[in-house]
Amino acid sequence: MKNPIEHCNPDDPIVSHMRTDPARLLADQTVGEALEAIRANPPANRIIYFYVVDRQGRLCGVVPTRRLLLSPLDQRISQIMIDRVIAIPENATVLDACEMFTLHRLLAFPVVDAQRRLVGMIDIELYTDELTELGGIMGDDLFQIIGVRLAGARPFSPTTALRRRFPWLLCNIAGGIAAALISGIFENELQRAVALALFVPVVLALAESVSIQSLTLALQSLHGRPPTWGAMWAKLRRELATGLLLGAASGSLVGLFALLWMRQAHLVFSVAGGILGGVTAAALLGLSAPNLLRLLKLNPHVAAGPLALALTDIVTLLVYFSLARALIA
Repeated sequence: MKNPIEHCNPDDPIVSHMRTDPARLLADQTVGEALEAIRANPPANRIIYFYVVDRQGRLCGVVPTRRLLLSPLDQRISQIMIDRVIAIPENATVLDACEMFTLHRLLAFPVVDAQRRLVGMIDIELYTDELTELGGIMGDDLFQIIGVRLAGARPFSPTTALRRRFPWLLCNIAGGIAAALISGIFENELQRAVALALFVPVVLALAESVSIQSLTLALQSLHGRPPTWGAMWAKLRRELATGLLLGAASGSLVGLFALLWMRQAHLVFSVAGGILGGVTAAALLGLSAPNLLRLLKLNPHVAAGPLALALTDIVTLLVYFSLARALIA
């Protein structure tokens, strides 16, 4: 069987390469009924996961083969299935699916539509011809092959990289210009308290670091189910608490240093407050950017970093200088 990572465009839709005959069981079937149905229509695939659907074809769960064989014949499939199933959306690409294999290390994934109806299945046989010799490939070795091919499938053309990445770097250019303009707006405060400028690098560095941390964690979470607005709001509430704690701890340490060094109350509160506000905003922006871009059907891996960092710099400087203006006045 051909390997799509090597023989097709990694941006091809996964539906072009999926199997359309996954092993299905009905949630309201008994184990006995399910076994009879399997015997009457044996699955054609070597890698078999028994996916459970309802009468409308929506994916409900998965049943391990061992559990299916050992459960009482009169027990319902819905009682023995695992209801948390990682699925690939039908609008995913070949490269998206490859990343799912390396991240979750499963041998197959169901493919679902927007209503979570089971439309097919993608298995690891599509990614490695060596699977026909499983005796020589075990455990991590198999997924290492997939990881190598995943890296090899990414585009390396400089013109392609320019076209995909440069538009998002405009976010950083715009953010830098905006930061310069903000500094100009607060020129009087900088002239009256030159020490404010000394702490700009550390205030921005802390906010940017937290933004990158949150962004990295958010990108990792996108390998599971597609994000939803409700799930994103729940994550934002948790990240808000995390950002407040990180900002308070960092702001207290840097504020203490400013107090011991400069002994200026307005400077201490400006630095501590700027870090608290900047880090909190950075945590929220780092989490939001990848999820929003994914919800808008844009590539978060390329776009999220420049967007989150540009917004983080602008918000952090506004908070920092606004506090300074209020305290110096």
